[in-house]
Amino acid sequence: MNPSTVAFLFPGQGSQAAGMGKELASLYPVARHTFHEADDALGFSLSQLCFESPPEKLRQTEITQPAVLTVSVAVTRVLQEKGVVPQFVAGHSLGEYSAHVAAETIEFADAVRTVHHRGRYMQEAVPEGEGAMAAIIGMQLDVLQQVCAEAAQGEIVSPANINSPDQTVISGATQPVDRAIELAKERGAKRAIKLDVSAPFHCALMQPAQDRLQKDLQSLTFNRPDVPVICNVNAEPRFEAAEYREALVQQVTGAVQWLGCVQKLVQLGARTFIEVGPGKVLTGLMRQIDRSQTALNVEDEATLQKVTNLFAAAAKE
Repeated sequence: MNPSTVAFLFPGQGSQAAGMGKELASLYPVARHTFHEADDALGFSLSQLCFESPPEKLRQTEITQPAVLTVSVAVTRVLQEKGVVPQFVAGHSLGEYSAHVAAETIEFADAVRTVHHRGRYMQEAVPEGEGAMAAIIGMQLDVLQQVCAEAAQGEIVSPANINSPDQTVISGATQPVDRAIELAKERGAKRAIKLDVSAPFHCALMQPAQDRLQKDLQSLTFNRPDVPVICNVNAEPRFEAAEYREALVQQVTGAVQWLGCVQKLVQLGARTFIEVGPGKVLTGLMRQIDRSQTALNVEDEATLQKVTNLFAAAAKE
């Protein structure tokens, strides 16, 4: 392992879990302060929701988004205290905000308030039951794009998360998504699974949410990042603060080019990938994308110690 070429990867919605962040907050003042900062910024106890709430409460989008962000930022700060810092950052959907906080493009308090609103805007953009998402396993993207075009029949269904060579999530109106699932199965997909989500994220149905979020983002101060942030919308780093703002706006209706983001990071020289925050979704995708890279995750004390021990050992070599 070469600790000089590290990329932090930040998870998105779906990685949340009851009790997340509680252990690290009890052990590390910087993590505890991060949760207090989020509580102050939001005007309610997000920390209590993370530490004590049942899973169904954490699944509410406007709670999920600031909760996952806060845990990711808390873990980032603990890692930084221990001398583990990234040379590149990227985040999956919501996780792109965590990446920007880590890169100091935006302030944490601004980010946590923004994603709280983002979650509500996305939830309100499409009436419940009128949108859906599905994971399509084992189908080439160009074939799946044709499936979506045929299934749309004048409505909306399109690739939303291009996660790995083997996995793409589609999003859109409920009936076209159902038709796409059946067509994908007929055309040879290994599996096509409808997802338990509250809204059809990253498709054209999210335009009302994008319009509302754009106004919020216009009011925020964006700085030049300390390290390159690879954007979801085009799997490229931007170089001006205003370009990052626009990338976060476009991300609401645009597809998450996660496969491209990881491939770009490898191209730029990243060799150790650390998923920072709850869950191991991105670590799993990393193995589908490029098994030759080192993929780790940090979400609690055990995983933190594993990673810091590896870095300490590498530093002695």
